[in-house]
Amino acid sequence: MRILVVSWEYPPVVVGGLGRHVHQLSVALAAAGHDVVVLTRRPTGSDAVSHPSTDVVAEGVRVIAAAEDPPAFDFSDDMMAWTLAMGHSMIRAGLRIRSRDGEAWRPDVLHAHDWLVAHPAIALAEFFDVPLVATVHATEAGRHSGWVSGTINRQVHSVEWWLARESDALITCSASMHDEVTRLFGPELAEIHTIHNGIDITTWPYAPRRVGGGPPTLLYAGRLEYEKGVQDLIAALPRIRRTHPGTTLTIAGDGTQEAWLRELTRRHRVSRAVAFAGPVGHDGLITLMQACEAIVLPSRYEPFGIVALEAAATGAPLVASTAGGLGEAVTDGLTGSSFRPGDIAGLATAVRAVLDDPAAAQRRARNARDRLTEEFSWPLIAERTAEVLTGAKRRIRHNLGRPSIVERPLPDRDVEKP
Repeated sequence: MRILVVSWEYPPVVVGGLGRHVHQLSVALAAAGHDVVVLTRRPTGSDAVSHPSTDVVAEGVRVIAAAEDPPAFDFSDDMMAWTLAMGHSMIRAGLRIRSRDGEAWRPDVLHAHDWLVAHPAIALAEFFDVPLVATVHATEAGRHSGWVSGTINRQVHSVEWWLARESDALITCSASMHDEVTRLFGPELAEIHTIHNGIDITTWPYAPRRVGGGPPTLLYAGRLEYEKGVQDLIAALPRIRRTHPGTTLTIAGDGTQEAWLRELTRRHRVSRAVAFAGPVGHDGLITLMQACEAIVLPSRYEPFGIVALEAAATGAPLVASTAGGLGEAVTDGLTGSSFRPGDIAGLATAVRAVLDDPAAAQRRARNARDRLTEEFSWPLIAERTAEVLTGAKRRIRHNLGRPSIVERPLPDRDVEKP
């Protein structure tokens, strides 16, 4: 197949797990013999002078990165305007795609990843008259506990709804996301397929945990956002330290809630026990994962949780909430330890169990790594995705009215004190 992939992030421009997912999937599809072209963008805040559009082949994938246009939009201040401008530049780049020998290049199918590329994906699928397949990696309502009360929340939700309704097939990364998409955007949707995220375990080397040798270290890795539940881990830390004195927590990543989380460490009197490491890169993350007694993933909302796979590959014992896809990626008692989202007491109990019996925790970690090669390999994920892309047929289009959006107030950000 000739596959046109549209994504707002692709290496070297990576914002989060979506960029890593699209990269690995595209490489695996190309390795399987498909002609894969990725349409993406140049870095935020650049322009056609400092960062002109590029067209390169990397790892068997042709990557076309559109330069940002001159008008000044800032993602953090003008997200919707910035997104529309990005979409406009990507559409123009998509219309100019030619084969390497100068002949016309037309895709057989278009694969869009998330709402930020809805406008270019829908426009280019219509122009080329090919099926549109969309992978929904998360939803705005899900990130806010089902509530979309703010102006931006409603705008994002409406674009997600539009992309879902325009798609000829949909892919979600977990059964929970399948149900969420059906509930939020159904019922008149194309078929929804559940295909888990994958991992290349060769890039995440395994190392057994050390036993003893000092106070235990816990690790959180991911974005610093409310839905990730880092506030619950900070609230549980005093309880953990009462039974396991000297326990420290390293927080790797950045996000909009960093200042608030730092304040919480002071409120819970654990600021000296918590280190905010910021973005650490691939190698730095491996080092942290291999050195910790456990990685804790306390998400309140998690479509999948690819960091759980990465941690499992390195041998880090997993302590994770059952939110969304994490409940499918981590099996309590077999591949890790689980607790209910937002349950601070349950979180503390799960961490204590790991620290009390490191040998059992290591057995679960080994089980988790062994499972990766069976269920989450990229060749298998690519094969399943190719089946969806091949089977998608362009449906008859009908005019759509605007969605009816239920508005409720956003949840407050109080956290339980120990």
